[in-house]
Amino acid sequence: MQERAIRGAITIPSDSADEIRTACSELISTIIRDNDLVAEDIITIFITITEDLRSLNPSAAIRTTFGWNDVPFFTSQEPTIDGMLPRCVRVLIQCYSQRKKSEIRHVYLRDAAKLRPDLTQ
Repeated sequence: MQERAIRGAITIPSDSADEIRTACSELISTIIRDNDLVAEDIITIFITITEDLRSLNPSAAIRTTFGWNDVPFFTSQEPTIDGMLPRCVRVLIQCYSQRKKSEIRHVYLRDAAKLRPDLTQ
């Protein structure tokens, strides 16, 4: 097993706790599925959110949805840049994996696919 980093992002239709919870669940579920991850392989999860998301901390949403009480999370706000994608949650998951770097599947969903079209499935 090698240490790897998996990137992902998703946009959220509106700033509501339910929408944030649903989107984060979709993003993390897809990352887990596409990379054959199990909770024990996850080292830490870094999350950034745009300033227009205030209803729920994505770390809390992910922790409670997946029951990951022993996974360290760190959430911060994205810097506000002209033209940036609104209502976006980005994640960087550090984990152990048997996959080569070239086999890691980064996940960009909904409008976040615009951020990295080179990595979008």
